[in-house]
Amino acid sequence: MNIFRLAGDMTHLMSVIVLLLKIHTIKSCAGISLKTQELYALVFAARYLDIFTSFISLYNTIMKLIFLGSSFSIVWYMRRHRIVRRSYDKEQDTFRHHFLVLICLLLGLLINEKFTLKEIMWAFSLYLEAVAILPQLVLLQRTKNIDNLTGQYVFLLGAYRALYIVNWIYRYFTEPHYVHWITWIAGLVQTLIYADFFYYYFQSWKNNVKLQLPA
Repeated sequence: MNIFRLAGDMTHLMSVIVLLLKIHTIKSCAGISLKTQELYALVFAARYLDIFTSFISLYNTIMKLIFLGSSFSIVWYMRRHRIVRRSYDKEQDTFRHHFLVLICLLLGLLINEKFTLKEIMWAFSLYLEAVAILPQLVLLQRTKNIDNLTGQYVFLLGAYRALYIVNWIYRYFTEPHYVHWITWIAGLVQTLIYADFFYYYFQSWKNNVKLQLPA
């Protein structure tokens, strides 16, 4: 554990809190992609298969439980809550996310550190997390009214991954034999996907105007 890893974890946690705050207090999921939330739920379910069989630390277990519980709770809210689900824009959220799942599963089977169920699912979760934000970004491009909480949620998700890259660089220079190419490449791809959003987010903040992404 180092300060960059902790900052990344806390930023990730803040993104979840911001989204749950929006859904629970405002009773609205307007501007949020259910497709992206389903992908994140699948990411955590695949990644944390060992939650009850492999103990690393209390901190690690708590974070796993938080991300598993929150991701499935968000999906439930958007699909089942009688008020929240009314604000979901199904007609705009049309990204074919099933193709992402199939492609990432194939990559997980072909490119992994060890051909075991745990390692295949771990690699699959890394590949899927790298592209899980795509339905959300496409939805934001189609949505002309991006509220502050939605913008902050997406920004915090991108910032979390950027901080993890700094964490990997730090560990590479301070820990012997620290090399994880799959994690690094997936994380870099994920951060690059956010680059366009970051640009328009900072432009809107700098010019004090409402956030809009080009169609």
